[in-house]
Amino acid sequence: MHAGRFLSWCSAVFAALGVVAAMSWPAAAQAATTTLVGQGSSRCLDVQGGSGSAPGAAMIIYDCHGASNQVFEFTAAGEIRVMNGTRCLDAYQQGTALGTVVVAYTCNGQANQKWTYNNNGTITGRQSGLCLDVYRGLTAASTPVILYTCRATSNQVWVRNDGVVIDTQAPTPPTRLAVSNLQCRSATLSWSASTDNIGVAFYDVYHDGQQMTTVTGNTLATTLTLSPGANWGLYVNARDAAGNVSQASATLPVSVPQCSSDTQPPTVPGGLTASATGTSVALKWNAATDNVGVVAYDLYRNGTKIGSTAALTYTENALAANTTYRYAVAARDAQNNASTRSTEVSVTTGGSCSSAVCSVTQVSTETDLPWGMLALPDGQLLYTRRDVRDVVRLNPTTGVKTSIGALPNAAGTDGEGGAMGLAAAPGFPTTDNWLYIMYTTPTDNRVVRVRYVNSTLDLSSLQVLLSGIARNKYHNGGRLRYGPDGKLYVATGDAQNGDFAQNTSHLSGKVLRMNVDGTTPSDNPFGNLVWSYGHRNPQGLAFDAQGRLWEQEFGDSTMDETNLIQKGGNYGWPICEGTLSRSGTGCATAGFIAPKRTYPVADGSCSGIAIVRQALYVACQRGERVYRHEISGDSLINTQELFRGTYGRIKTVEPSIDGNLWLSTTNGGDKDNIANNSNNKIIKINLGP
Repeated sequence: MHAGRFLSWCSAVFAALGVVAAMSWPAAAQAATTTLVGQGSSRCLDVQGGSGSAPGAAMIIYDCHGASNQVFEFTAAGEIRVMNGTRCLDAYQQGTALGTVVVAYTCNGQANQKWTYNNNGTITGRQSGLCLDVYRGLTAASTPVILYTCRATSNQVWVRNDGVVIDTQAPTPPTRLAVSNLQCRSATLSWSASTDNIGVAFYDVYHDGQQMTTVTGNTLATTLTLSPGANWGLYVNARDAAGNVSQASATLPVSVPQCSSDTQPPTVPGGLTASATGTSVALKWNAATDNVGVVAYDLYRNGTKIGSTAALTYTENALAANTTYRYAVAARDAQNNASTRSTEVSVTTGGSCSSAVCSVTQVSTETDLPWGMLALPDGQLLYTRRDVRDVVRLNPTTGVKTSIGALPNAAGTDGEGGAMGLAAAPGFPTTDNWLYIMYTTPTDNRVVRVRYVNSTLDLSSLQVLLSGIARNKYHNGGRLRYGPDGKLYVATGDAQNGDFAQNTSHLSGKVLRMNVDGTTPSDNPFGNLVWSYGHRNPQGLAFDAQGRLWEQEFGDSTMDETNLIQKGGNYGWPICEGTLSRSGTGCATAGFIAPKRTYPVADGSCSGIAIVRQALYVACQRGERVYRHEISGDSLINTQELFRGTYGRIKTVEPSIDGNLWLSTTNGGDKDNIANNSNNKIIKINLGP
């Protein structure tokens, strides 16, 4: 609901409230009193109308003045009394739904007047399990206070002045991870305890950025469910009762054995056919069989492997015109037993390209991980190397690569941190020579700008535009995009703390929008840098011809999502993942914005996106492909899969100056921060009509 309509609705409700006779309740014993200051607003919890208000007056936030309508007493009965003990905080009409208004009503001892002040500064209704929440995180005086899902966001944290301390200190990382009883589908993971100023409440166990399980803070070992044959990196985060999350433990690599030795290959796929349309060839075949199961089909052209797929079809683009090609297919099982190849079929391409991709040229190789990319007007390419933590200039004509500057105080996270996004204004570098970069330091993620002078970085000009973005092993986000409105857009991950994503006063789990000098635009929806929220780990940003922002986001274990970003929009994480409800009212929560497209994680783990001629290209890592969608209105239609299994894990796609596409891979070393332990390609794609 819009804030103005909500306030009008509240006024109508409160005007209609009558004074209902209540049972007598004894006065509370003398106790310490306190104000309750909203952490996000720095305004006090307040009974609207002051000391002269009737029972049923709304609770709001207001400038602190210390009058009786702002002074509260926590009683042993669980009440929060106000107005010199004559009224109690009350969930209106015993409501337990999201958005229930909170009022000051005659104390009556009912369940909707019982509350718990938590050590993270939230106040939970004992009847509803929901928290006192300043509507939409707004900070203006007279904003209503309602009940909402407890997230420990700053609009739910209430600071007392009676000596009760809010816990903001995160635990130390867990240490000494070890695996025992390793079998094909299970193992026991143990670790040494973290420390915390108050106490560890939970340990969250992950593999490669995906959460596996959560155990209590007094548990230092757990049995994990594994996938046969998987190679995983296990790690653990500690979390306290206030929701503070530690940095991750060191990664423990685990190679899961197969359940049994399998030496029997699948049968040979039959029925292979090939048909040409212009310079593209479409292949189809019949399924093979296997004693355990076929997991992939390998495609061969003229005797050389060109790609893999789990489907029974494959399309190859960008072939030479008027040329005859021979194709065969082989089946493969989970233990890499492969069938013999099928009988070859021949097909001749047409005279011209009519497909999405007309030619592919490998321009360079790279031993580190290319992350952000920026095409220059002269045809050269800038890109960041994540683990070397520098910026490289590539001349596509000669293949020469030059490091033009290392990022000061840059650091890895033993995961996905390092040198990430790049962006620049359309006039770069002729009329505007600022280059914008996002990278990780030992303490945070940050956005800087530095001048590009004489084809190198003038590090003496470096300005930190934004610091303090939370970091962790995974979920650092990192993509930058310069918008058509002249603003800089920043994708930030939730730093493996889902509560951050729903906190509109927090920088993590967001799309941020800033002026190019780092200041906040006056038309941002929350009065800060937050443009949209409820994101898990966004790593793709792209603007279409209408000036609309599209965003690509990693899911947890179920689905990735492509979103069309709205100003002030809430995209649901961690309550909703794609279209999967995870807690509370889930994806049906009022105000959540649904994705325009979702992808199973096994077919996705998609990172960068690019838009060229109203087609959206999505680069996927685990899915080892690029999705191409046509943008039609606010929908994505006519989806194609490109390069499936051809180049391995694909990280970034970026428009080229000549209206085509750059592509980079992320094969090897992508789960650590060891420099130059990868085998990657930088590729130029010439697109079709």
